Amino acid sequence: MARVGILGAGAWAIALAMVLERNGHEVKMWTCVEQEADMLLRDREHKTSLPGVKIPENIQIGMDIRQTVKDCDLVVFAVASRFTRETAKRLTGMLKDQKIMNVSKGIEEDSLLTMTDIINEILPGNDVAVLSGPSHAEEVARRMPTAVVVGAETKETAVYIQELFMNDVFRVYTSPDIKGIELGGSLKNVIALAAGVADGAGCGDNTKAALITRGIAEISRLGIKMGCHEQTFSGLTGIGDLIVTCASMHSRNRRAGILIGQGKTMEEAMEEVHAVVEGVYSAKAGAQLAKKYQVSMPIVKQVNAVLFEHKEIKQALQELMMRKKRDEIAEQWD
Repeated sequence: MARVGILGAGAWAIALAMVLERNGHEVKMWTCVEQEADMLLRDREHKTSLPGVKIPENIQIGMDIRQTVKDCDLVVFAVASRFTRETAKRLTGMLKDQKIMNVSKGIEEDSLLTMTDIINEILPGNDVAVLSGPSHAEEVARRMPTAVVVGAETKETAVYIQELFMNDVFRVYTSPDIKGIELGGSLKNVIALAAGVADGAGCGDNTKAALITRGIAEISRLGIKMGCHEQTFSGLTGIGDLIVTCASMHSRNRRAGILIGQGKTMEEAMEEVHAVVEGVYSAKAGAQLAKKYQVSMPIVKQVNAVLFEHKEIKQALQELMMRKKRDEIAEQWD
């Protein structure tokens, strides 16, 4: 039995806590929101983020972060990406030679750091890994078969986390490509916003298929330029996560995109979704990374224009369709 402290108490944190609890591990969850803690302790259910799913009594819930991580074998960062830095700072001086795993998806806009980069910067000397993949919390919590990938610096750490989480409905693969896993998991949210906008604007399945395939091409180009493994982007945290996020109504990013496609502003869409829309925060970072590494990412560019420059959706789609002609495969004709 392992002792695991989970930082965050949203849907994904709860779903992972339930996986671990079913596997026989001791699990503690932390939230800094008093109203949320009261609700979870009183109802054993997150009424807004994960309604209808009861949290087992064995899972401890509290607001003392020191007690949550004390003597833990693994600390899991499951807060929204924009709170990762703040949460890591709370742990200063509490962890030493600890295994830490990030499960949030995002890129910090100002620094262009991934979440594991931030954790390593603030909490140096710990063993930091990442878990990601096509894994809606609503389905994981209800024991629907799911596959994810864990990335770590060493095979030993990856296998350790794999063994903690894996069971008959939650399959875990391992990978050394931490950066590629995080990049795919973050930028797919931007493409999912585009897919949602297209849905809301009345486009069809052809449009979505084009956005998914050309979206993964953009993400792959950037990832390879940044030193990531090409195979990562054809795997679970690449095309796998992209498909599920672009196609499912569980996806906050797709739902927000649909509302924007129907004429709502970015702010109105985020308010109506009632959840963190990570793609909005990753869109600017994606565009900045494209510029930094001199990589063409036209879909990401147009998403930024629609979100932050009030560009007409029809115009953005037309510009994507009427770009300069090019080959799909870079190889030359015989």
